[in-house]
Amino acid sequence: MRTERRRSEDADPVALPVAVGVSVWNIANALTLLRIILVPVFFWLLLASADRPTSWRFAAAACFVVAVVTDRFDGELARRRGLVTDVGKIADPIADKALMGAALVGLSLLDELWWWVTVVVLAREIGITLMRFFVIRHGVMPAGRGGKAKTALQALAVTLYVMPLPGWMHPVEVVLMAGAVAMTVITGADYVVKAVRLVDGSERTAARRKARAARTGRAGA
Repeated sequence: MRTERRRSEDADPVALPVAVGVSVWNIANALTLLRIILVPVFFWLLLASADRPTSWRFAAAACFVVAVVTDRFDGELARRRGLVTDVGKIADPIADKALMGAALVGLSLLDELWWWVTVVVLAREIGITLMRFFVIRHGVMPAGRGGKAKTALQALAVTLYVMPLPGWMHPVEVVLMAGAVAMTVITGADYVVKAVRLVDGSERTAARRKARAARTGRAGA
């Protein structure tokens, strides 16, 4: 039970318990803020690299990688040091989606990535994030192992697309992006199924408690 709960919290920051009395000005939230700041910087570097030297593309790739690394460490620090706050729980997924959205939209604007890929990935990411905030009141949604694989594939595929690699690497980029899209759709569908089951189970439990309380009240009368 404890292991299952820890897995759920690792994959879903929204499910983490908020630490009482912890200031929002902590290292975990600072890393999240840094990632938010890096989003427009990365987006500008990516678009500006279209008519500038290759070094600009490397700068954009480096900015993206730094932002991805902060995503790894802010959640870990928040869990290990008890720095989870409501602000962090809201800002973290927003920063993640903003970073990935900036990368996908930027690549599509540069005609380097099909728009349908951008639409599918962002629709899934935004939809599942909103669903998590809604479902959390019914309980912790069990985590799937595919979530981390999906995130890693997305980050790797986008990094390769952003970097100015030689033409022979393009098939590798396409394969990785195809895998990322497939994992995005599959894990999204899995989360929807889990959310429906969780809400249904929560509502049934509430109905049973209500019925039991009504019977107890009648018996007492």
